[in-house]
Amino acid sequence: MDAPHTDTALPDAPPTGDARRDRVSTPAVPEADQAHSVLGALRSGKRLRTEVLGGLVVALALIPEALSFSIIAGVDPRLGIFASFTMAVSIAFLGGRPAMISAATGAVALVVAPVVRDHGVDYLIATVILAGVVQVAMGVLGVARLLRFIPRSVMIGFVNALAILVVLSQLPYLTGVPWAVYALVAAGIAITALLPRLTTAVPAALVAIVLLTVVTVAAGLAVPNVGDQGELPNALPTLLLPQVPLTLETLGIIAPYALAMALVGLLESLMTAKLVDDVTDTHSNKSREAWGQGAANIITGFFGGMGGCAMIGQTMINVKVSGARTRISTFLAGVFLLALVVGLGDVVGLIPMAALVAVMVMVSVATFDWHSIRPSTLRRMPLSETAVMVTTVAVVVATHNLAIGVIAGVLVATVLFARRVAHLTQVTRRATDEGCEYVVTGALFFASSNDLVYQFDYAGDPEHVVIDLSGAQVWDASTVATLDAITTKYAARGKQVVITGLDGASADRHRRLTGNLGAAG
Repeated sequence: MDAPHTDTALPDAPPTGDARRDRVSTPAVPEADQAHSVLGALRSGKRLRTEVLGGLVVALALIPEALSFSIIAGVDPRLGIFASFTMAVSIAFLGGRPAMISAATGAVALVVAPVVRDHGVDYLIATVILAGVVQVAMGVLGVARLLRFIPRSVMIGFVNALAILVVLSQLPYLTGVPWAVYALVAAGIAITALLPRLTTAVPAALVAIVLLTVVTVAAGLAVPNVGDQGELPNALPTLLLPQVPLTLETLGIIAPYALAMALVGLLESLMTAKLVDDVTDTHSNKSREAWGQGAANIITGFFGGMGGCAMIGQTMINVKVSGARTRISTFLAGVFLLALVVGLGDVVGLIPMAALVAVMVMVSVATFDWHSIRPSTLRRMPLSETAVMVTTVAVVVATHNLAIGVIAGVLVATVLFARRVAHLTQVTRRATDEGCEYVVTGALFFASSNDLVYQFDYAGDPEHVVIDLSGAQVWDASTVATLDAITTKYAARGKQVVITGLDGASADRHRRLTGNLGAAG
């Protein structure tokens, strides 16, 4: 399922496609890191135990989430469980980021809920399949490479917003509950935080879940448990086809939701993959992850699931809390999930929600970038960077949609960057024997070139004017249109303008566009 990430296996074979890009950007992984591969884990009892236990902890954490998201989407809880199973198992083989967990998610549930409400479950399944096709197409077209345009401040905001959402999602389980719930949550947090100081042989999260379940059952505590969240399935998922007419009308109904689901799911998955890259200090294939998510959604749709994408909270449990690093944990998370709910549903139903709340709270604490909000960091950080981070966090928390928050953060970062770069443009005038010369320096694009037209003395300048752009670059049609407006204003007064110093790309852009952009001036 997984292989060591190295470019030395076939030294005589020329790299192609993603392999060529990976060779340029990613060094070969040292031999010591090959334990992070499936084969390395299978050869190491300690590593394999970590992967197995990590998958088990994630499976336990997935159950209430899948049930809750099913309720949000307005579907039978089985659709959420089946989606989590098929997504996890499929992405273990198809995805580009080992150890990442994909399952039914809240963001996808919110997108598809109107389809279920207005048209029924069959249209939901058709939407999930179409969304998967769209994601495969995006992956093949290289949309994942756009991830490089997401600034670091947006990534930090994404991580911090995730941590806040994880805590907020636990509040319903802490409202209007018996006092014993709070005691159990406190005990779970203490176990999860303190046990790793004594031993890491068993994930602290798993120990907390087992111990709190035993205490709850033995003491006969009447507290909310997993069984209260919804009916668990008692049979395996089966292959099916959505009963919808294959017409343009059907396509018109499901296409907008499928596109929204594809974009939201892909953005969350790629951002999560990048986050795991940073946590594990490894590289993953984002293009493969993109089409792998699509293929997993197609499979999920044909097995009657509600669709999904990468789950950030459960991924952090797997990677940070449990220490898993390979596809084994992802695969086993799906297998354990189905085995637990189908074969041991009665036992799983006894797990107190307080135990899972404690685990998720600790995941939130570990995920939040505390360094980013230290006073010393904020004093050193440019105000624009802090504004981008705060915007990302605020929009995500307000909308409960990580994708919308990331888009908002990128837009704010783009505007602030354009504004900052625009102010770096300078225009200097000097007299010459033939007339006068303007020396323009800086990047000329829509934000900086709009004011350029006002930097010239059209009435007072002599008949011969030179505009020297050897220290500037022409980046867009807006700049060419501005240059046309300047020459037009001088020409209206009977004065000649000569533009010099354009570099190759700028000269080519100016030559192709000048005089062809409509009326100038």
